[in-house]
Amino acid sequence: MTGTLDGRTAIVYGGGGGIGGGVARVLAREGALVCLAGRTREPLDAVAEEIAAAGGRAETAVLDALDEKAVEAHVEETAGRHGGVHVSFNLVTRGDVQGVSLVGMTADDLLRAVDTGLRSSFVTARAAARRMIAQGSGVILHLNSASGAGAMPGMGSTGPADAATEAFMRYLAAETGPFGVRVCGIWAAGVAETLTREGLAAVAGENVPDPQTALAAIAGASALRRTPRLADVAEVAAFLASDRAAGMTGTMTNVTAGLVLR
Repeated sequence: MTGTLDGRTAIVYGGGGGIGGGVARVLAREGALVCLAGRTREPLDAVAEEIAAAGGRAETAVLDALDEKAVEAHVEETAGRHGGVHVSFNLVTRGDVQGVSLVGMTADDLLRAVDTGLRSSFVTARAAARRMIAQGSGVILHLNSASGAGAMPGMGSTGPADAATEAFMRYLAAETGPFGVRVCGIWAAGVAETLTREGLAAVAGENVPDPQTALAAIAGASALRRTPRLADVAEVAAFLASDRAAGMTGTMTNVTAGLVLR
């Protein structure tokens, strides 16, 4: 049997993180050579070793997704060695602030997620799109929480960041589509295997519930009465990256387990 991504090269920014690593493992399982990019070597190497142990192919690159020159150089170098870049997925941490009202938030806290999210998406997607336009094909992916069209109290940093990135990706899809490049995204929130107390505290401060309590609350508000699982997100990412999604671009795929219904 052959994988749906045989012969393709995928760059996963934030590939050492919980979601990034999970996505990378499934892309590799489907036959892609996965290039894991991030700022810290140890988690990247750990994911790469797991992929290799499972029979897949992976390599790592230590870089900052906000560094335009480093990202451009890495894309060109990767494409030169592997015959192109076929998938690019930005999953870097944005520095969202949640659980704080807008009137009690600083400008830096509001704008950090907007700037980091939009800038990293732009830098990584632009580098990939330049290469993909030249080769006549490619898929650019991104993920957010589906808060862009919402208005939930305490999500005033996340909502604008989601909306900004989605708007950018729609425009990118319109401009690159005639050259065979697809641009798609995934909505996901509260992915069970990736929710830790440390991660919650980084977003919402120290007075956060334990992960199980938070997951129970998310599940209780979801139509499917559960939270998204890492496999749910990773399998959809592999589908979007493959030719099975060849007719999809400029759109978001809802993997929130019904936390968002639209």
